[in-house]
Parts: sequence; C-alpha cells; structure tokens
Amino acid sequence: MTIKKILTEPNPFLRQKSKKVDLVDDSIRSLMDDMLETMYAAPGIGLAAIQIGVPKRVIVIDLARENEKKNPLYFVNPEIITNSKTDASYEEGCLSVPGQFAEISRPDKCKVKFLNYQGEEKIFEADGLLATCIQHEIDHLEGILFIDYLSKLKKSMIMKKLSKHKKSLERVIV
Repeated sequence: MTIKKILTEPNPFLRQKSKKVDLVDDSIRSLMDDMLETMYAAPGIGLAAIQIGVPKRVIVIDLARENEKKNPLYFVNPEIITNSKTDASYEEGCLSVPGQFAEISRPDKCKVKFLNYQGEEKIFEADGLLATCIQHEIDHLEGILFIDYLSKLKKSMIMKKLSKHKKSLERVIV
C-alpha cells in the first residue's frame, strides 16, 4: 500500500466527473487499499479516487475514531437511489479543502447501490454522519466540493485563503 498525494482546491482536476469502473479487479482493489492508507494518514474519514488524481468512481470511508477498531467501507460506482426528505447539518471539512470547514445541510438518510471490495453488488442504507459522508464523497465523483453549497461570498473567501496557502507551499527557500 502507498500513501498518495491528495489534490487540493483550486485544481481543475477535482472538477472532473469520474468514470464508471467496469470491473472490480486487483488494480481497483489496490487503488482502494492505497486510498484507505492515504485517508488514514491525512487523517480523514472519507476519500474519493479523484482526490488522488484517479478519475474513477471509487470512494472509501471509515468513521472509526482514533482509538476504535478500523471499519473501512468500500464503494465502487456508488449511486444514491433514495434520499430522505429531512435534512441534517454537519460541519464539513475536506482533505482537498484543507483547514476549511462549513455547516452543510444534506438529507439525513440515503440508500446507496454500489459494488463492494469483492465486486459484489450491494444496497446499503445509511443515516447520520455516514449518510453525510457518503453524499460528500459521491459529490466528489461529480466534480462537486462542499464549498459549492456555500454562498458566493463565503466560497470566494475560502478560495482566496486556499490560493494564498497553495502559493506559500510552492515557494522554496534555499
């Protein structure tokens, strides 16, 4: 397993739509293993393949806290088939939008169809934080970031901070 570099906004690659996976084979399983290792190292609770520069419809999630047993979830070609009519708000952050957080409202439950780590088709119902995380990661597969749900002003302020932060990282002092 390899820790990959996580792309950060602003990066046009993050705005691409990811492509469907035809077959869950060893290369896709290896990708999911790398994604999980990258997510744990970051640390985060969810990661989409596009965030490490791979435009495939693959996400990994693990809501286990630091002192809890790991419980990774793997979703290939995830598709939300139903959402609840009631919303829940969580303060969301994102590994591709480092250091920025905002209250985002999403449906509090969702039913998702996907292929698992073995390539078997599954249907899964999620609620609470897991439902929010699934929706957040599926948004990545569509080229959508959580900051896109914010007002123009809030999004603009975050983008300025991210651009300034990125420029300071690109400077080299010898």
